Amino acid sequence: MITGMGAITPVGLNVADFWRGITAGRSGVRPITQFDASQHPTRIAASVEGFDPTNYVDKREARRMDRFTQFALAATYEALQDASLDLAREDLTRVGLEIGSAVGGIGLIEEQSLALRDGGPRRINPILVPSVIINIAPCHIAVLLGIKGPASAPVAACATGAVAIGEATRRLQRGDVDVMIAGGTESTITPLAVVAFSRLGALSTRNDEPERACRPFDADRDGTVIGEGAAVVVLETLEHALRRGAPIQAEVVGYGFTVDAYHIVAPEPNGDGATRAMSLALADASLSPEEIGYICAHGTGTPLNDVSETIAIKTTFGEAAYKVPISANKSMIGHLFGAAGSISVITTVKVIQEGIIPPTINLERPDPECDLDYVPNVARRATVDAAIANAFGVGGQNATLAIQRFEGS
Repeated sequence: MITGMGAITPVGLNVADFWRGITAGRSGVRPITQFDASQHPTRIAASVEGFDPTNYVDKREARRMDRFTQFALAATYEALQDASLDLAREDLTRVGLEIGSAVGGIGLIEEQSLALRDGGPRRINPILVPSVIINIAPCHIAVLLGIKGPASAPVAACATGAVAIGEATRRLQRGDVDVMIAGGTESTITPLAVVAFSRLGALSTRNDEPERACRPFDADRDGTVIGEGAAVVVLETLEHALRRGAPIQAEVVGYGFTVDAYHIVAPEPNGDGATRAMSLALADASLSPEEIGYICAHGTGTPLNDVSETIAIKTTFGEAAYKVPISANKSMIGHLFGAAGSISVITTVKVIQEGIIPPTINLERPDPECDLDYVPNVARRATVDAAIANAFGVGGQNATLAIQRFEGS
């Protein structure tokens, strides 16, 4: 059961602002200001603005954390508050963390590499390692909150956030824990990361029109946009949630996780791995394609991914593929990499709660190969009782989560 949600995003520093932003079709993509990108092929990103880590932790502790860990902590605090979960009343050995990242502390690694080059070994921060390794985000949170159950940081590229929630759900189903705090976090708007993804051919170079740069399923798409942020949910067993009178927001009812085994960068053209992930999630949830009222697409805006995902949806859903509304939040918030899957889960839960499907903005000239209902440019009212969220990662990892309205709600 999902009982709480927290988010730090390029269009809002909490779930409410994020939701208002994406339902209004507001883009968080803007020129890069963190460093001089004037000579870079890509000079735009979806950055988090106005974030102050000292709103969540003191200055000394904040300095010990890379930005990706700060984001995770902030999203966790919001999710716990949203869940009305008082950890002081919990058996903390029965509370766990599953918060991953695709890249981890690349910004601090870049900074310290330059310090080593320019100043030698004595210039290196002695706490570099425990600031940048990916598992440090859940471990920092465990230390600050006293959580003593399992603490893990899955790494599955852009599928990480979805995998974290899926694996956390499995822990609850096995009876390992009563509560899991799960999601993903990322902060990769750095010179090296932007250039590296640009050299990979993954990023848009529509630098003069930042808000129009990320164009999932559009014929004129030329790549995705790097984003940053975190998205975390509180998951509980039904028994635990009911016992404490928790606000149950939705239920994770299905999970599928596969790998293409096709190419280290490109998605499988026929979408086989994505098809299997969606099919496994539907089977796990005992849901038919006709029962799905919304798909939160991976929808990166890259030429290969959007076609592959469209083919996979058609294969999985058959004729129902042409009836189900689909949208891509990356058109507004960019690609949050390790947090992309978990922010899509929050998007999906809000769709079920609010009866509004956020749009895919910048969809002005649909690609003929992408001929499904992507809710172009304007949000749409709809009653959705069950939905799926897709997250597909570099290396061919595919994760799908099926989310359903809680029957008791």
